[in-house]
Amino acid sequence: MLSNSSILVLGAGELGMAVLRGLAARRKDDQSSDLAVLLRPESIHSADSHRTSMIEELRALDIRLVAGDLQKNSEADLASIFQPFRTVIGCTGFAAGSQVQLKIARAVLAAKIERFVPWQFGVDYDVIGKGSSQELFDEQLEVRALLRAQHGTDWLIISTGIFTSFLFEPAFGVVDLERGLVHALGSWDNAVTVTTAEDIGRLTAAILHTEPSLKNQVIYTAGDTITYRQLADIVETVLVRKIQREQWTVRKLTAELARTPTDSLQKYRLVFAEGRGVAWPKYRTFNEKNGILVTDVEEWLRRYTIRKPPENQS
Repeated sequence: MLSNSSILVLGAGELGMAVLRGLAARRKDDQSSDLAVLLRPESIHSADSHRTSMIEELRALDIRLVAGDLQKNSEADLASIFQPFRTVIGCTGFAAGSQVQLKIARAVLAAKIERFVPWQFGVDYDVIGKGSSQELFDEQLEVRALLRAQHGTDWLIISTGIFTSFLFEPAFGVVDLERGLVHALGSWDNAVTVTTAEDIGRLTAAILHTEPSLKNQVIYTAGDTITYRQLADIVETVLVRKIQREQWTVRKLTAELARTPTDSLQKYRLVFAEGRGVAWPKYRTFNEKNGILVTDVEEWLRRYTIRKPPENQS
């Protein structure tokens, strides 16, 4: 059985903090385990109120702070930082920049880490394949190829779909709660899989503590898998009023991306409109197979509207 006693999480953003909380909760049964997070030196010593609050929470959870910069440090430097740990979990996302995920993976292999969970908490890149409108996805496939080609480090890829909250992010353009508008990407029958960050944290901890140990495979989670038609129905139910529905076809989104070829959100919309690798049935998921309760879209939306009702909800 692979020990979980020494884990380094890369990053403490929304996903990183959720994973750290999930792992810390599991650690209550093993006080000797070492849980650490890699943060940029300026984040550790920042006077920003949000960052100081984060640091206080990490210390309260007895999570060790490790200084490092995934962008600025060399591959060799990162390998040296990673080397004392048995498990490394990437939680930095595309914000870290192009080629950083490959750099991390190479450093992990150079450090001979026993188990690696790369930042692949998203769509099924294998199904989408190379050459999609979102070129950052190609790097994810290169990371998978690198891991599959070696036998020194066990790996786990956790496919979660997008964050549930991102489905309602105004900039993404799928749901506009204030205007009461839902856009279907590609078709009303296209589906999308989502999982909340909190559930990803809990499920990642559960996956890592499963016995016998899981390794060298893609594991799926889903808080929900719904079509855009079902999504629109849920929004109507929760808002208790009729909403506008508009379909954004692949042809329309392709034309829009041609006009703004550097727009990252346009690239995402087109990938989701094409409908490959962005959804999977819940019966295939780790949470469903293990009877772990998760938050679906309607439950999340009801919680959100209680916290922050849309301005024109009445």
